[in-house]
Amino acid sequence: MSSIPHGPNGTLVLDSEGLAKAVLQDRDVTRWLVLARADDNRVITSSATLVEVIHPRINRAALEWQLSRLTVEPVTERIAREASRLLTTAGLHGHRYAIDAMLCATALAAPGPVTILTSDPDDLRMLCEDKATVIKI
Repeated sequence: MSSIPHGPNGTLVLDSEGLAKAVLQDRDVTRWLVLARADDNRVITSSATLVEVIHPRINRAALEWQLSRLTVEPVTERIAREASRLLTTAGLHGHRYAIDAMLCATALAAPGPVTILTSDPDDLRMLCEDKATVIKI
């Protein structure tokens, strides 16, 4: 009898603050990461998030180590179009919400249940509606 490989039990998504706190080894974010991996959840972020996180003062070695432990999902045309749709549905627009919308579109394309760690829960809840659990960190 062959075993059928199973997919992840869900997905944990890090926004820019979640990733930055992972780099700083924040206790709460580290706890979320340990639990996600123990539960066989995927841990992801959007490639657009890197634009917000990478700056001259970030510990590049710690960032690269964290990135090696998660999946950085690309912003494809499909994700960009879905992000635009999420913005329209939420009645939002402009660059202020663009990266959040790309993150939400990425999250909603991932295997569920989806949990997003963020410093901006209000905007992400508007964009994701009730399709993801949004946790303030």
